[in-house]
Amino acid sequence: MHFQEWLQSLHSSGGVRGPVREDFWSLLPSLPSSSSFSLSSLSRSPSSLLGIGALASLTAYWLVTRPRPMHPPCDLNAQSIAVQGEPNWRRSALLKDDALLEFYYDDTRTAYDMFQRGLRVAGNGPCLGFRKPGEPYQWISYTEVAEQAQVLGSGLLGKGCQPNPEQFIGIFAQNRPEWIISELACYTFSMAVVPLYDTLGEEAMVHILNLAEISLVICDKEEKAESLLGNKEKGVTPTLSCLVIFNDCSDAIVERGKNCGVEILELTQLMPPKPQDLAVVCFTSGTTGIVCFYRSLCESSKDVSISYLPLAHMACPTVSMFCHGARVGFYQGDISLLMDDIKTLKPTFFPVVPRLLNRIYDKVSSVTSPLRRAVLHYAVRRKQAELSSGVVRNNSLWDRLVFNRIQANLGGNLRFILTASAPISPTVLSFLRATLGCLIFEGYGQTECTAGCTFSMPGDWSAGHVGAPLPCAMVKLVDIPDMNYYAKNGEGEICIRGHSVFRGYLKDEEKTAEALDSDGWLHSGDVGQWLLNGTLRIIDRKKHIFKLSQGEYIAPERIENVYMRCVPVLQVFVHGDSLKSHLIGIVVPDPEVFNDWVKERGIIGSYKELCQHPDVKKAVLEDMTAIGKEAGLKSFEQVKDLHLHPEMFSVSNGLLTPTLKSRRVDIRRVFQEQITNMYSTTAI
Repeated sequence: MHFQEWLQSLHSSGGVRGPVREDFWSLLPSLPSSSSFSLSSLSRSPSSLLGIGALASLTAYWLVTRPRPMHPPCDLNAQSIAVQGEPNWRRSALLKDDALLEFYYDDTRTAYDMFQRGLRVAGNGPCLGFRKPGEPYQWISYTEVAEQAQVLGSGLLGKGCQPNPEQFIGIFAQNRPEWIISELACYTFSMAVVPLYDTLGEEAMVHILNLAEISLVICDKEEKAESLLGNKEKGVTPTLSCLVIFNDCSDAIVERGKNCGVEILELTQLMPPKPQDLAVVCFTSGTTGIVCFYRSLCESSKDVSISYLPLAHMACPTVSMFCHGARVGFYQGDISLLMDDIKTLKPTFFPVVPRLLNRIYDKVSSVTSPLRRAVLHYAVRRKQAELSSGVVRNNSLWDRLVFNRIQANLGGNLRFILTASAPISPTVLSFLRATLGCLIFEGYGQTECTAGCTFSMPGDWSAGHVGAPLPCAMVKLVDIPDMNYYAKNGEGEICIRGHSVFRGYLKDEEKTAEALDSDGWLHSGDVGQWLLNGTLRIIDRKKHIFKLSQGEYIAPERIENVYMRCVPVLQVFVHGDSLKSHLIGIVVPDPEVFNDWVKERGIIGSYKELCQHPDVKKAVLEDMTAIGKEAGLKSFEQVKDLHLHPEMFSVSNGLLTPTLKSRRVDIRRVFQEQITNMYSTTAI
């Protein structure tokens, strides 16, 4: 069975869940233990016959309705196949030969085509959802979105934008329906989108505007337009000539724009009453990776996704939802209200980053009652036993007794979760697959290969890997002698080639040559290992490694992922210096559990006071060291001192990227004083 055939069989079967049949045999009456017991002995009375009938009925009922495992699309012990006899150059086992899948649907070859397909499927059905505090979601239909995109695109042409891929339009906004409509407006008339976001910083923003020669930027708020006007007034963004604002704008900003040669418009002013009738040509290429990545997940227009991760980084799953006529609901723009948005929207698809799954895991597993903890762990083991046999469901006895509230907090309708962007602990992944009762897939990729290049195989619920290559990509490992990784040992830098790989960086041939070799292989900077079943495991990072003074190489992100499993640790940054022989760390304790965790050790105080307490620091360091040792960290990979910081790393304070990854250079700069002090006082 190959890729398309398997998907059709999966969707026609209705998924992977079955009704509640937990511990069926425990429901049957106790049978006599005598060795002389036989069915003939039961036949002597009518009541015995009734007992046999009941037993037969229950048995037949269980056989018909018992939960059935998902049938995987390929042999899970051979999920990828060597190409040209090279064991470290592999492609998906879902392909019939070495020819990569270029387009899943013949009529869907661009991002524009994907939305048009969704429009044909859903028609006037709901497309984009939004809500106000305390209110239900309101929906804009596919038909309305298509019409608004067409009209807005015509307005862009009316402002002098050219209908070709060399015309770059900036979008500087939070996730909301207008973001998607603006994006589709550009695709409709072959223009390219350049997402902008706050954490880029002024210098990077100016660089992007000038490099792409952007003349028009669409903003969600007046404050963002003002920041762009400030650069124009300084004379550092000469090409900028028009700003379009989603919301109402004041007379003051319109006048300020006039004074520096920038036209300020509200979005409605850019949308003429009748669209121009122009031929549609969409610039976007390489969408195969997107379609392959999500085609096996989103199966109908009944699916719903929540959009909260920055669209500048997470547009791929959103566009793929459109391909099937599914719905996308936007969060209110406040991450603290996300759980309320999820409960209201009741999504079936939930894209996440590991950091969020870690928080859910910590919340669920932090029960204090010994009895409740014992019941939780037993229920998790029972569900994990089902997982190991290929059964994924959310309606077992344990779901109803133990996990129902957890699942309800995520809306109660989740069918699948996708985690990517960073490694996730196998312990966390297995635990959440059991408690949430839905499919949780792990993918790997990067922007340069249009989101994903590997994906965990449906039916394979093991953890500790990122799956096999997608049908649109080939993956190989190459030697990294400096780090002692060699392809002959099944380890090396991950390289990707296929239709989804990008063509290069805009106007930067030098960086393009660094990323793409002459044979078209994209060098990821990540270090991988092929497992015996043909799946890929991420084991290291080439780009962020550094040497200690004794010559040992350090991959800080791998160490941080280990320390994140410590109960009191919410965030951690591991730092090393090539002139020093040991590592130090910056730790943000988890405010929800930290005080209680410290109180158990006989220390009382406020959150900030505890962060400054030397005995608390010692206790946290000991816990981290124990977890590190358990995870196999070598002595030189363990931090020898740390600083407890009471404020979370966040996007707003500039210490996290919009995809919630650490901004390592900025963290190092902010904590330089503490880093210097730790090195001056720690004797090794």
